[in-house]
Amino acid sequence: MEGVASGEYVCIKALENGVSVIGMTRGRDTRLHHTEKLDKGEVMLAQFTESVSAIKIHGRARVYCAHGEFESGAE
Repeated sequence: MEGVASGEYVCIKALENGVSVIGMTRGRDTRLHHTEKLDKGEVMLAQFTESVSAIKIHGRARVYCAHGEFESGAE
């Protein structure tokens, strides 16, 4: 599995339109790597790799991962 750092996945489900999911790079400087927009009800699966070390979420979304389930955004 070349290019995979941990193989850990997260599942992100948008609870409103326009949720941004931003993959951040690893290395000396943390930078934007990739951005996706999700509308209400859309689901995205993401994986941490050699180039993606963090995921930033703007908007209301439910996140599922090996560490549990939580929501982002205002309540």
